[in-house]
Amino acid sequence: MKSLRFISAEAFVSNAEFARKSLSSIAHNLFPLLFKASYLLEQGEVIHDLVKNWPLVDFNVGKLLGTTVDYQEDLSHRTCTVCLESCLTGLRDYVLNHPSPYVKRLKVVDLTGIKDVEVQFCECKKTMGRWARTQLLSKLCLDLLVYLQQMQCNPGTFEISIDVLIDLFVTERNYELVVQALLKKCYCPLKICCVSFRSDNLALQKFFYIIKLTEPSLLRKLEIVHNVRLEMEHLEILFNSIHFPLLMSLTLPARTFNVRRFTATDEQMLTNIGEKLGEMTQLTELSMPFSILTGRIQGLLSPLKTPLKKLNVSNCSLNHADMAYLANSFHVNHLEALDLSGHNIPDLYPSTFFKLLSHSSSVLRSLTLEDCNIQDTHVNMLILGLSPCQKLEEFKFLGNPLSSHALKQLFTFLRELPMLKNVEFPVPMDCYPIGITYPIDDVSLCRFDHQKYESVAEELKFILLQANREDVKASTPFFGSYDAAVQETNNELGAYLIKSFKEAVEKFTISLNKMS
Repeated sequence: MKSLRFISAEAFVSNAEFARKSLSSIAHNLFPLLFKASYLLEQGEVIHDLVKNWPLVDFNVGKLLGTTVDYQEDLSHRTCTVCLESCLTGLRDYVLNHPSPYVKRLKVVDLTGIKDVEVQFCECKKTMGRWARTQLLSKLCLDLLVYLQQMQCNPGTFEISIDVLIDLFVTERNYELVVQALLKKCYCPLKICCVSFRSDNLALQKFFYIIKLTEPSLLRKLEIVHNVRLEMEHLEILFNSIHFPLLMSLTLPARTFNVRRFTATDEQMLTNIGEKLGEMTQLTELSMPFSILTGRIQGLLSPLKTPLKKLNVSNCSLNHADMAYLANSFHVNHLEALDLSGHNIPDLYPSTFFKLLSHSSSVLRSLTLEDCNIQDTHVNMLILGLSPCQKLEEFKFLGNPLSSHALKQLFTFLRELPMLKNVEFPVPMDCYPIGITYPIDDVSLCRFDHQKYESVAEELKFILLQANREDVKASTPFFGSYDAAVQETNNELGAYLIKSFKEAVEKFTISLNKMS
C-alpha cells in the first residue's frame, strides 16, 4: 500500500526535467522519499541529481529502499543497472558539485544492503551485481582522483571525506583496478570501506596482497571461493599474519583441508588454525565444503568461544565421532542454518542425526541435505526428525533417490511446517531410465522424462495449494541453487577452468614424453 505522500512523490519524479529543476527548493526530509519513488520508476537522471545534492549525513541504500511507512515494498533486491549506476555517478558528482544548494554533510554511504537475487522486476532487465558494483566504484574513485589532480577545484573539495561501505568482489579480471583504488584510498574523498570480501578466480599471491589492503580489522565477512588454491598451510599463514577481530562469517574454498594425508606437522597446524578461529570472537558462520575433515571437527570447532549460527560441512566425509560432537556441542542449540549434503545420513548416523535436529529445532531455519542417499524407506524417519523443526523456512534435498510417491508423502508433511517458504526437491527417481545410479553425474542429470516430471511437480504444488500454502516456493534447480556471484562471473569461471585443464594436459604430456 502506498501512502498519499508516496503517490505524490511518484508524480513529482515522473517528470524528470521538472523534478531536477525543482530539487533546490525541496526540504531535506523529502529526499529519502523521492529517492525510493525514483528508484521504483527507474528515473536514473532524478536519482543522480538527488545523490549529487544529498543533504543528509548518511546515505544507506538498503535502508532507503527497504520497507518504509510510505511504501512497504522492499526494493533493495532490485539491482537495476540504471538506478545503481546513477547512484554511484551521483556520488562522484556530489564531491565535485560546487556550488551546491545544500551544505555538504554526507559522511557515510552504505551500499551493503543491496541484495542480489535471481528474478529481477526492473523495467530495463539489466542488473548490476556485486562484481560490477565493485568495478564501477573503483573506477569512479580513480577517475575522481585524476579529475581533482588536473582541475583547479574548490579547496573545500579536498576536505570532503566520505566512507563508502561496500561488499567487494574481486577476481582476476578486476584485480588491478581494485588494488589501485585501495592503494590510493587515502587521497580520494570517497573512501572505500570493505565490509565483506569475496575472492574468486584469483592467484593465491594476489589474494594475500589485496586482503591486506582491505583493512582486515574492519572485515565482517570473508569468502574465498572458486579457484583460489588455498590449502591448510596457507590458511595458517593467513591467520598468523592478519588479524580479523570483527569477522562474523568465513567461507573457505573446496578441499582446504585433507586429513587423509595428515602428518604430525599437519595435526599441529590444524590445532593452530582451531585456536585462531577461537580468537575470532565474533565468528558465527563457517563454511568448509568438500574438505576431508574425518574425525577432526571437534579439533576445529571446540576452541570457538561463541556458538555458530550457520555451518556448512557438505561433502566433508564426517564420521560418527564428528556427528556426535556436533549433536552434543554448544553450537547445536544456536544453529539457524546447517548443510550436511554429501553424507549418507540414513545408514551412517541416523540416531545422532535425530539428536542433532532435536537440539537445534528451536532455532533451525535452513536445512540442506543434498545427495544424502535418502530413499523411500527413509521418508518416515525423515518426517519424524523434521517434526520438531517448526521454525524451518528452507529445506533443500536435491539429488536423493526418492520416488514421486515418497515426495508426495513428504510434501503432505512439509505443508504443515508453519514458517516454510522454500523447498528444493529432486527429480523423482521414477522419471529417470531404469538402472540410473546415484549420485547422478552431470551427463545423465537432464536425461529424464520431462513431461512426467512436470506432472509430478504440479501434483506436489497442488498438495501445497490444498493447505493454502501458496507462500511456499517449490522448485528443482537442476544444476544447484542460484548463486548470484557465480552467475555474474560464469564466463570468467569457465575460462579459468579451461585454462587449468589445458595446463594439466600439458604437464601430463611433458611427463609422458620424459618417460618415453
